[in-house]
Amino acid sequence: MVFASSVQTASGGYGAVLLGERGDLIASIDLPDRGHDITISREAGRGVVFARQPGTFAVVFDPSGRAAPVTLTSVEGRHFFGHGVFSPDGRLLYATESDFEAAQGVIGVYDATDGYRRIGEFPTYGTGPHEMLLMADGVTFVVANGGIETHPDYGRAELNIETMDPSVVFIDRRDGRLVGQLRLDAGLHQLSIRHMAVDARQRVWFGCQYRGAATERPQLVGYATMDGEIKLIELPPETLGSLRNYVGSVAVSANSHRLAISSPEGDLLVTVDTEGKRPVLVDTLRNGCGLAADGDGFVATSGEGAMIGIAGAEREPKRFDFLFDNHMLRVG
Repeated sequence: MVFASSVQTASGGYGAVLLGERGDLIASIDLPDRGHDITISREAGRGVVFARQPGTFAVVFDPSGRAAPVTLTSVEGRHFFGHGVFSPDGRLLYATESDFEAAQGVIGVYDATDGYRRIGEFPTYGTGPHEMLLMADGVTFVVANGGIETHPDYGRAELNIETMDPSVVFIDRRDGRLVGQLRLDAGLHQLSIRHMAVDARQRVWFGCQYRGAATERPQLVGYATMDGEIKLIELPPETLGSLRNYVGSVAVSANSHRLAISSPEGDLLVTVDTEGKRPVLVDTLRNGCGLAADGDGFVATSGEGAMIGIAGAEREPKRFDFLFDNHMLRVG
């Protein structure tokens, strides 16, 4: 198994790393600024690190190290949201982006066979698209529209908290057609849907970040389906309170029996039985956020340089001289 993550280096710079399953460093890539998530295509023979929103760069790299990295710059009027995916054949790259003057989300389409030239875009049917995943059919995207308006002129300031409109959308990648759009109850419109993982039953598990009153404690984890169901699960009050209204990453185990969520705000890792929908493990990891399936358990990483195994993937904790960023990708 190989894992990939954006990092902050010991010198204060930014990069991305590929790690073996025991934490051995396989490769590292320099980044011009802070990265967020990574996507890798075996068919394309390339990986891409996306800038943390509202960043304007993405770095294409060769996991084998044989070719030099190439930096892409977002087109005028757009910025990246930190996530993207390749088409199944590796010929196209898709990235969540913002048309920030119109306060609308778009998916940028790039030709991986032609120097990653941007060849078009289509809407995400919402504001603030964050993570996007490709469903098992190879045709349908699922996109988490966080519902929050941002603009590069204002950094990471959130400009529409009172009128947020988060949603989970399903989009046909071939033509940008809206297949379905799901919203939680209107009273939860400040519950920003950010990160997702898909299980073997094609349920899209998602984690949220609440932008309402700090004294409120809405449920933060749920699932959506292509046939129109969207539902929050009920976490116990003590677990919910410890999450501090913030879920950072979401992962599903290889057997789909467990869901893992992290909260760097609450220094908390939680695994949930996906059938019983109840927590089976609650653990502490300071500034922990990155999660990836490791067999029937998970690897978790932290912004303090730790990498550990949890929920059936226990291993000797390892520490690095770099700090992990928000996400961990299992490459193979």
